[in-house]
Amino acid sequence: MLCKHLKNTLLIFFPIVFLFSNISVYGVQETYNLEVDEHLYDLVYSLDGDMLAMAIDPELTSLLIGIENVKESQFWIQLPNELILAESNEFAVLVNGLEINYEMEINQNDVVLGFYLLEGTQEIEIIGTKVIPEFPFGSILILIMMIATVTMLTKFRIRLFR
Repeated sequence: MLCKHLKNTLLIFFPIVFLFSNISVYGVQETYNLEVDEHLYDLVYSLDGDMLAMAIDPELTSLLIGIENVKESQFWIQLPNELILAESNEFAVLVNGLEINYEMEINQNDVVLGFYLLEGTQEIEIIGTKVIPEFPFGSILILIMMIATVTMLTKFRIRLFR
């Protein structure tokens, strides 16, 4: 009888705790505000440790994550599609430089990646095929202006010296 009463109490208590906490299917969620070229991305993640920093590396088309004080646990991160993409949704995930397997949930506007971290993990790199900004619009505009200026100067000088 006591066991049945305890079971009913737990069935009522845990959903209430779940509703009023920041615990989700992925564990305790936190948000990291990543600023890339004046755009702010809210990256939701779950980590049993301390987040140091996140940064985009456009040359390697990857997201770099620095962490410390990590205990053996699952790590989950929600990545917006406009931040990082992978062809055929095949990311490469490196933990302390070693490629690992991961779980993935694909949503309409983002991808959630999850994988196991060992105690003492310090670096995570998530490699896609495209990161934003891969080649910013401002750089393209400057390049076009420079080519136009050189072309105009070349034509102008040729006319002056004839």
